[in-house]
Amino acid sequence: MTQGAGQEPVVRTATLRDFRVPPYAQTPVPPQAQGAPPSPVPHPGNAVVGDEQPEGYTPTERDLPVIRRGDTVQVQTVAEPRPASDDGRGPLFVVGDVHGYLDELLAALGEQGLIDADGNWAAGNARLWFLGDFTDRGPDGIGVIDLVMRLSAEAAAAGGYCKALMGNHELLLIGAKRFADTPVNSGAGTATFQAAWLLNGGQKTDMERLQDVHLQWMSRLDAVVEEDGHLLMHSDTTAYLDYGSTIEDVNDTITAILTRNDADECWDLFRKLTKRFAFRDEGGSQAVRELLTTYGGQRVVHGHSPIPYLLGEVGTEEGEDSSGPVINGPHVYADGLAIAMDGGVTMAGKLLVVQLPLHD
Repeated sequence: MTQGAGQEPVVRTATLRDFRVPPYAQTPVPPQAQGAPPSPVPHPGNAVVGDEQPEGYTPTERDLPVIRRGDTVQVQTVAEPRPASDDGRGPLFVVGDVHGYLDELLAALGEQGLIDADGNWAAGNARLWFLGDFTDRGPDGIGVIDLVMRLSAEAAAAGGYCKALMGNHELLLIGAKRFADTPVNSGAGTATFQAAWLLNGGQKTDMERLQDVHLQWMSRLDAVVEEDGHLLMHSDTTAYLDYGSTIEDVNDTITAILTRNDADECWDLFRKLTKRFAFRDEGGSQAVRELLTTYGGQRVVHGHSPIPYLLGEVGTEEGEDSSGPVINGPHVYADGLAIAMDGGVTMAGKLLVVQLPLHD
């Protein structure tokens, strides 16, 4: 992996515990009074499961019920780019969570013909969207950001584009840098961005190499976009609806929050975009439809929740099973309305770079 001279990153294979819904991302379920009418059912994926608030940053296993293979469709990807769209625009590609795995990203982009052997843009007018989470857990998050920033310039010069969305780990890194150990109101006791960043795989070498240009770039990323009927976002949550009724409103609101630089407000944003699995169970397809009806598009494409976990193929919490999952491509689920793109590169899965639309 590419590293700065003399730097020794801490690299760890993620386990189930890393991808459970942490307490600061949960919405407590109010107690039911005896004889009172039933309370409205919380939106799927956004509520605590069970009757206890988990302690610390490690909820119990029931907070992430496993989706079995039969509940999703795994789509094989193609290695050769297909022709451009009828309107003259280049083919559309999306990239799942990278989490600092620069070498794997370079290999995946090369396999799709998007970069050459030297790592330079080679796809002409192709369109490439990264779905967020460039840093943490892997060894070279800053190297990933530098690559995406460079490819953005090279793609624009070639008539295409390379763009990126805001992930919850971008918010986490921004918060750790700006607010460090400043206490924030987490809803589950006192917390800090610094502690949350370290608990979620923050790499000290990334913090050491983080520059103002990286912070400015991350702070300006959009959270939601629509491309060719695909609603692209990082997190599989309906929390985006809290920030506006149009894509423009959501992106402007989130940018304004980061500009105001208020620790509690930034923490609340991070907490909400850390929620996951809103599309998974009964009612999941309705949650997707709510987003599509509000923002447009025919399908949601997201990262954030690793496909290996959705398949139930992750090893034990302690990592005793090192065989690893086999990931061949994205997962289409929620009545075909949602596409999961996080191949689980941090847990020996696959870093996914695929062309849209998928045909399943």
